[in-house]
Amino acid sequence: MTARVGSSNYHAWIVAIGLAAVFAAVRVVGTLGPVNLRWVMPVGFASMAILPYVLLDAAARREAGFRLPRELHVYGIALASGAVAALSCYALGVLMFGSGADNWFVSIASGYRRMMDTTGWDVTRLHLVFTLPALVFSPIGEECFFRGYLQYALERRFSERTSSITECAAFAVIHLCHHGLFLSAAGLGLRPLSGALWMLLMFGTAFMFARLRKRTGSLVPAIVSHAAFNLVMNLTIFGLLWPSIAQQ
Repeated sequence: MTARVGSSNYHAWIVAIGLAAVFAAVRVVGTLGPVNLRWVMPVGFASMAILPYVLLDAAARREAGFRLPRELHVYGIALASGAVAALSCYALGVLMFGSGADNWFVSIASGYRRMMDTTGWDVTRLHLVFTLPALVFSPIGEECFFRGYLQYALERRFSERTSSITECAAFAVIHLCHHGLFLSAAGLGLRPLSGALWMLLMFGTAFMFARLRKRTGSLVPAIVSHAAFNLVMNLTIFGLLWPSIAQQ
């Protein structure tokens, strides 16, 4: 029978780090593995969202941010911060790498194309099919796990600063599956420069989500900001980058 973690549990961080490693493996399989295993991605996100309700008791969940924020204006801040972060990632990617393979949003778009046969689809259909899930699965799953469970568990043992750095670093590393690591006929490859920059961008974005959670005492603004990031990211992919990507 699974032990539920209360606010005094000192060793919960060990379980949390282990689960982060498991979810990293799931992400590798879901993004870089065979097409017939793409289904593990939504399963992984759903598991991230559910696990805090299995492993934390009610008091711990509330302390971790599983509650609504007290002030409504934070939703506007969350939406704006997520949108600005995505636009900044887009602008830097285009400025440094154009629409080439080292552009992180181009890699994400290529990942979309590998998920299913999209031959003959117009850009509106592509945008809807890939954006609607991106507004739900990763914002809820990743925020519940990284900013919720993992951050909370780490804080049982380490300082708030160390805990934030650790969970943001884990978030950044797991996103190397979307850009940085790639599969070719020669096997697994790495884009060192753009991959490192993408990790730094993801670390900064994760830190922004963590600050929203800390300042409001709630995961909801972080989820909203994450969804805004994904929405604007896909708007730039399908609205600005797709004509060049489709020709590659």
